Amino acid sequence: MAIVEELLRSEADGSVSFGNHKLSAKSKKEDFEHAGDVYKVKTFREITKLEKNGMFLYESVPGTSVLNLRETENGMEFVVEGDSDAQITVGLAEEAEYEVFINGENVGTMSTGLSGKLSLSAELETVGEVSVKIQAV
Repeated sequence: MAIVEELLRSEADGSVSFGNHKLSAKSKKEDFEHAGDVYKVKTFREITKLEKNGMFLYESVPGTSVLNLRETENGMEFVVEGDSDAQITVGLAEEAEYEVFINGENVGTMSTGLSGKLSLSAELETVGEVSVKIQAV
């Protein structure tokens, strides 16, 4: 398990890693610049939230650590770690359909509403981490 001790960091491949699901007290990092965007993270064991340019991008309950989050034209992908199963919500395009893959397995097609939010569950309790890929249909 590789929690993000610095709460939010840029990776050499152009992605971002954030969150620390091991923290017992709320922590945040604001005004973090990456690839021309400004990020803000709030994290601890109960919740992890990430904003990009003041807009919602990621939230998990309970808190998680996210590695190599990369947004693409058609969706996003990342690795999520946690001590227990998590409900994850991500911000994508409004009123769109996406295929969701967890550890390479297609778990179905999901739609976003006017908010552009898509919710999924990640079973982390027994495995510790899973890869998530969300791709426009």
